[in-house]
Amino acid sequence: MKRFPRTRARGAGHGKVPACSAGFTLLELMIVVAIIAILAAVAVPSYTKHIVKTKRVAAQACLSEHANYMERYYTTNLRYNEDTSTPAVPNPLSGATPAMTLDCALRTSADYQYRLTAVALKPSTYSLTATPIGAQAARDTTCGTLSLDQAGTRAPATAGCW
Repeated sequence: MKRFPRTRARGAGHGKVPACSAGFTLLELMIVVAIIAILAAVAVPSYTKHIVKTKRVAAQACLSEHANYMERYYTTNLRYNEDTSTPAVPNPLSGATPAMTLDCALRTSADYQYRLTAVALKPSTYSLTATPIGAQAARDTTCGTLSLDQAGTRAPATAGCW
């Protein structure tokens, strides 16, 4: 004789459901939630660290693009700080509010988190800086402000910053 699992009757119009109905217990749900919390605790800091590094690399690339512009400017004018016209016009990348902004430094480019400035422009030297702003400033405490000069000297010299 074939045995069937026990069933209990449900409300009118419904079929019979096995007595041991399928479902999750509260303990099983809590274990799943705990596993997800542990995975999130590991994944979120790792993801944040990756985002900080990605934005720093973008700033390094932009500093290199600015350095390339400065070298082209020097090739044309034989100086970094101003052109050779009369009266001399300052380099468009210099000053607190530069007259020209390179594409890599536009605010619309990929959630940019650095302020780029050309400081200490002299006839034969320059220094470019990328200062972190917003969340990047709070998260990137290891490297902070990046700089590059006419000799290719990069700062900070901390491992992993360049």
